[in-house]
Amino acid sequence: MTTTSSVSGSQPIVSIASSTSSGAAGGSVINVSELVSELVSATQSPQESIISNQTQQVTAQISAVGTLQSALSTFQSSLSALDTPSAFGSESATSSDTTAFTATADSGAVLGSYAVTVDQLAQAQQLVSSPFTGGSSATVGTGTLQLSLGGTSFSVTIDSSDDTVAGIAAAINSATGNPGIEASVVMGTDGAHLVLTSSLTGAANTIQVAETDGGNGLAAVTYGTGNTGNYTEPVGSTPQDAKFSIAGVAYTSPSNTVTDALSGVTLSLTAPTTSAATLTVATNTSDIITNIQAFVSAYNAMQSSLASLGSYDSTSQTAGPMLGNPLLLGIQNELKSALYSIVNTGSSTYNSLASIGITSNSDGSLSVNTTTLSSALSTDYSAVSSLFSGTTGIAVSLNSQITADLQSGGPISSTSQTLVQQENALTQQSNQLQQQMNALSASLTQQYSALNTLLSSLQTTSSYLTQAFNSLPQVQGTQSA
Repeated sequence: MTTTSSVSGSQPIVSIASSTSSGAAGGSVINVSELVSELVSATQSPQESIISNQTQQVTAQISAVGTLQSALSTFQSSLSALDTPSAFGSESATSSDTTAFTATADSGAVLGSYAVTVDQLAQAQQLVSSPFTGGSSATVGTGTLQLSLGGTSFSVTIDSSDDTVAGIAAAINSATGNPGIEASVVMGTDGAHLVLTSSLTGAANTIQVAETDGGNGLAAVTYGTGNTGNYTEPVGSTPQDAKFSIAGVAYTSPSNTVTDALSGVTLSLTAPTTSAATLTVATNTSDIITNIQAFVSAYNAMQSSLASLGSYDSTSQTAGPMLGNPLLLGIQNELKSALYSIVNTGSSTYNSLASIGITSNSDGSLSVNTTTLSSALSTDYSAVSSLFSGTTGIAVSLNSQITADLQSGGPISSTSQTLVQQENALTQQSNQLQQQMNALSASLTQQYSALNTLLSSLQTTSSYLTQAFNSLPQVQGTQSA
């Protein structure tokens, strides 16, 4: 006869076998490890499932809060182009004759139109030496040269290692303190010419070359007042200042890039004019339109992220991780309140986003009508500026609100900290449960191992008694005659 016992439909855990023919003692067996494993699992699984589900929910919430924080931060970065009056100070400067000059303007420029004439451009000096027969390797001599450009001088010592035309050019180019004299060698049919070119324009930036060692070994490359015979100036290489006028006011400049003739405006002179050209300084509305469009795009991206966090798909019956979450709902309401507010701009016409062509769609996103926006900027630029950058402007209010939401100790930070604490507590619960199950496993193992030993002992006794009874002499019955 064989008796078996099992837990949860598994293979037999307890097997007690008895056979008069086998004669085997100790046939009783308990599969202790499997029995303990299933008993511990039956105790652990329900609790572990609860902790696991709660952990998944908290982890999803932490991730969702991180997404919310990131979306707000990214959107906030778009506000810097609109939340200060200086952001609306963008100005442009245009030329009616770009072959004569171009212009740029900063926020300090005064709006207006100006007649500009360019009489001459600033030039840099260039000197070409008399020819040296024998080419660039022709020996010139040794000594010390002092070169100057404008008011800055530097010295070059020439010895036997660089006493050629090419050597002198290289020594000048590598000299310490060179303010901008570039030396080169040009070969001609008559020989090698040392060419000195100034990198600085302007009448004051003349090149001077003198020998200062008391000798005359380098006399052939010297140049200065009263000593111009060693070099010639090519056509168009005489140092001169630019001469021009703005609104009839004459001005000279050592450079063709002029920053100080008209406040806030930089002129780049490129050619003399045959007649006056017009310089126009105006508000740069194209930059503002671009910045507003970027603001709308950034808002739409943020709004999409926030809507996804609080969404519900009825088809799949899937909810966003922050559906009904008071933190998300509160922030969304605050953003909408700031976005759709009426702002005191000093204008009853342009005092809301809708009034300048920014309207909302059915999904909560925004759209820009650039025609309406351009018209508003052209009609009342100040009002549009105040709508965004005024004390109660939309960009200012949004920036202030998001800063409060994102700051340390703010609602997002506090929620995040609470969720992390919950996650840590669940991890601790999981660890404690595992410790408890380890202890339970050890206890049950000990108990069932002892039982197994007892059963084995009883089986041995049973087998012994069976054999003993079988060996007793049988009593014969009385036979009748």
